[in-house]
Amino acid sequence: MTFKRPYGAGLAALAVGMLAATAAYAEPTVNKGDNAWMMSSTVFVLLMTIPGLALFYGGLVRSKNMLSVLAQVFYSVCIVVVIWALFGYSLAFTGGSDFIGGFSKAFLSGVTTDSKAATFSVDANISELVYMCFQMTFAAITPALIVGAFAERMKFSAVALFIPLWVTLIYFPIAHMVWYWAGPDVITDAAKALAAAADGAAKTAAQAKLDEINADAGWIFKKGAIDFAGGTVVHINAGIAGLVGALLIGKRTGYGKELMAPHSLTMTMIGASLLWVGWFGFNAGSNLEASGGAALAMTNSFVATAAAALSWMFVEWTVKGHPSLLGALSGAVAGLVAVTPACGYAGPMGAIVLGLVAGAVCLFFCTVVKNALGYDDSLDVFGVHCIGGILGALATGILVNPALGGTGVMDYAAGKIADYDFATQMVAQLWGVCTTLVWSGVGSAIIFKVVDVIVGLRANVETEREGLDITEHTERAYNM
Repeated sequence: MTFKRPYGAGLAALAVGMLAATAAYAEPTVNKGDNAWMMSSTVFVLLMTIPGLALFYGGLVRSKNMLSVLAQVFYSVCIVVVIWALFGYSLAFTGGSDFIGGFSKAFLSGVTTDSKAATFSVDANISELVYMCFQMTFAAITPALIVGAFAERMKFSAVALFIPLWVTLIYFPIAHMVWYWAGPDVITDAAKALAAAADGAAKTAAQAKLDEINADAGWIFKKGAIDFAGGTVVHINAGIAGLVGALLIGKRTGYGKELMAPHSLTMTMIGASLLWVGWFGFNAGSNLEASGGAALAMTNSFVATAAAALSWMFVEWTVKGHPSLLGALSGAVAGLVAVTPACGYAGPMGAIVLGLVAGAVCLFFCTVVKNALGYDDSLDVFGVHCIGGILGALATGILVNPALGGTGVMDYAAGKIADYDFATQMVAQLWGVCTTLVWSGVGSAIIFKVVDVIVGLRANVETEREGLDITEHTERAYNM
């Protein structure tokens, strides 16, 4: 089947304000194959968080802090899963305003085994519970990414308070602004009603209805920004929050004077590999259907990642005189980040170019820029996720161009791929990038300050030197 994309839609997350077709048309059906694919994708995304991200981050810190990182990532997943079910899903994916949804689905009210969520094909739905769980894993991994920026020095009590505040005040609004819209079914039905209107009064009423439906969307969505699987919602969002946290908390004790090498690149290799595997659920799953669109996202997630890993490794080899495993692994993650917003829009050759650029650019920010500015982003959350996310979000506006092998963007009201305009699309992408940077950057700074007042952000020097594993958790990652 032909894979079609909604104009201005973030294809990672079709909002669920489109669960019932109008009475004039047939009720959408649930495709069991799509349901099965989405359940598998949901589990893949959980895999990329725990154990993937946990092991990737854990291997990069010193052995005395390994367990603390594992605990922070695991806690992030658990607390967000509960919050998502209580009210997060409702705030992100129901109507209410341009900036946040409402509480109509709080406590999963109305979300049953029979309720449906739309895919990207008209009249083809998946179970809403499956969609809810899929989006839940996105919400869970995003704050978990942030902990890498202040690893080895932030108190667990501070993390425990920061995560629920951040996901509620920062993640849910951004997800709503980027990904919430009325959906293809109701838009198509309204467009059909407009075309069938027989007289002026009927046409006016039908047009007003279509306009009302189009207005039921997030603010960034209505700007025309496209984000297939979370370049803005996940990576820029987490990356800028991580930088703010690193700056406010301050550098690790001994940073720049003592060796702080990764204690287990073996663990990091395992984690990075699990991230890559799980990312297929993240990217290809964001298609919401087991169709050609998922195949395209999967292909791009292969080639962009490999290209970025090679790019980082060979640039580092040229500059430093040796290739490193850590460089290749970091490049792979940078490629995954950069291709995330573009994976369902770009052609494979465009994805390879994006990966090559992402590897080199993220290496530059994680070394030259970081050293020049002197901030201590422990695990390069900003340099990889924020910079890679910005690069990917902007590149998506270019690579979506059909003339460059892209897919174009579907206009459901017109029933065809919209005409591509470079300036218009790039302005829309900038709206998405800048809004996320400001919302998350300023909002995260406020939340960090509030947490600091309530419980304090940072472990004391003695605790930090002894290691957070034994002082915070009275456990060790290794007992030998």
